[in-house]
Amino acid sequence: MIKKWIFVLAVTLFLTCILSFHHVFAADPLHPTSRIEAMLVVDVSNSMLTSDPNKISSEAMKMFIDMASVKGDKIGVIAYADEVMRETALIPIRSEQNKNDLKSFIDSLAKYPYTDISVGVNEAVKRLDMGHEEAYYPLIILLADGNNDLNKAKTKTTKQAEEDLGKAVEAAKAKGYPIYTIGLNSGGTLNKDALKMVAETTNGKFFKTDTADSLPGILSEIFANHLKLKIVPLEQLAGNGDFQEVTINVPNENVIEANISMISNQPVEVKLVDPSGAEQMIPSDNLLLSTSKLYSILKLINPVHGDWTLKVKGVPQDKIDINLVFNYDLQLKLAPLANGYHVGDTVKISSFFEDNGHPLTNKELYQNMKATLFVKDIAKGTTEEIPLAAEKGFTGEFQLGASDKYEVKIKAEDNSFFRESEAQTIMVQKVAAPAATKESPGEVEENSIPWHLVLAGILLLTFIVVYFLFGKKSKRGFSGQLVIEIKDEDTGERSSPQFKKLKTFTGKFRLHQLLSLAPELSDTDQIAFKPLAGDMLLLLNHSNCTIEKTGRTIDAKKGFQIKRNDRLRITLKKVNKSIYIEYIS
Repeated sequence: MIKKWIFVLAVTLFLTCILSFHHVFAADPLHPTSRIEAMLVVDVSNSMLTSDPNKISSEAMKMFIDMASVKGDKIGVIAYADEVMRETALIPIRSEQNKNDLKSFIDSLAKYPYTDISVGVNEAVKRLDMGHEEAYYPLIILLADGNNDLNKAKTKTTKQAEEDLGKAVEAAKAKGYPIYTIGLNSGGTLNKDALKMVAETTNGKFFKTDTADSLPGILSEIFANHLKLKIVPLEQLAGNGDFQEVTINVPNENVIEANISMISNQPVEVKLVDPSGAEQMIPSDNLLLSTSKLYSILKLINPVHGDWTLKVKGVPQDKIDINLVFNYDLQLKLAPLANGYHVGDTVKISSFFEDNGHPLTNKELYQNMKATLFVKDIAKGTTEEIPLAAEKGFTGEFQLGASDKYEVKIKAEDNSFFRESEAQTIMVQKVAAPAATKESPGEVEENSIPWHLVLAGILLLTFIVVYFLFGKKSKRGFSGQLVIEIKDEDTGERSSPQFKKLKTFTGKFRLHQLLSLAPELSDTDQIAFKPLAGDMLLLLNHSNCTIEKTGRTIDAKKGFQIKRNDRLRITLKKVNKSIYIEYIS
């Protein structure tokens, strides 16, 4: 009896230590997604008749709107002279009609006398204050020549206008609203200093253009830069009256949208062939085409991985600039670092991508990227750059010097996007400790303890206690989760991914339970999962549904083992739909 209670006490102490460790170093909550809130602020004073006589600024704003995601980006427009002349609130982009409404608003803008830049910036800050949501990245885009032209019949002075602009800029800075300024210098009267001040103060960027024809490219760069994306130049074609082919490589399955922009002086005709060789219907639910006087944008929503073929037909001799911007909903995380470092310690570093709060283990994604660790010595002000290895994440190490404080962060990039982790600070104790390696408690290493293994260990020890004390066996439990998407094969539309945690089940569960027992999906009532050792699942299929893994049909009547990161496609018989499943940590 005494031995029994000693055993129970030991197990309890172990669980307490594990739970305390997990509590201290738990991962951060969900990071905001890659959605934007953009206020487009445009000078509609008479001076713009000289700076932009062909209204290219309007075309550029429309192009920015067309690049916005149809999954909820928010855009508003403010037209100002010496007061706000017309404006819209932040409008969520959920359909082509939402975009068309904004573009129609831009087309309806007139020109007015006088100019006061502070009015436009101040109103943009107010609009973002009213509509800002935490899960969005806000920004302001200001198109102007930088000059004020005040109405002398009013009492406001030039000094007051400059002071008001300074206050509006400081408010934007304090609230984290970067302002990207575009100076239109067509008439040679650009006030570059004012626009540079606005951009640099708010961590935005200043662009100068002598011709409004470059505006679409500038707006594309702002869109890409703000979301930490890169413009991928493809080709410049000379139209010849026939279709010319351009290869579009979708590098991985994490691309949520691909924006193909074609800038030309004449309309172009486009076709698109997917990686399987099938020509796609344009437009369709997952292929949106927007056209204007200056550009065409083809947006691919959730495109499959592989080489697509874009076919473009232009007017003979017309130049067609083709560029590509991929949109990702990924965040780069630096695993939490431990405390109690000493001079000379080696610090192990681990970093990984998250998609909607869920770690990604796709080797191809990591191995195609360059990751760099930046270690800043706070006292000296110097920064060391260390390349990281890539597997199912990024890993590396560095040795601490004699300084008492360091800041570390990671940047990962390929040719289409980049991400930076949040910085972490290391405080170093001056007394050297015995040679040892401090490991990040959350890092993804073979000798570390990932959270799901800690959880599995806790469950296992709990079962041992129950068995030891009561002599009863417990059913094996589940860990991890299933990511489920449902595709309508008639329309091609996919549902948003649903993450179903499995730890609430024991012994066995039916797929139909995870699908909320939807009657149209009743075929799945005869598809079941059981837990296996080694974090695997046993799939049992007693339905008429067809189940594929990596494109091959599998027979699961007697059971089929499913490992972490396995992906399945289940084709239903009663309705023309498919269910996509991925088993993740």
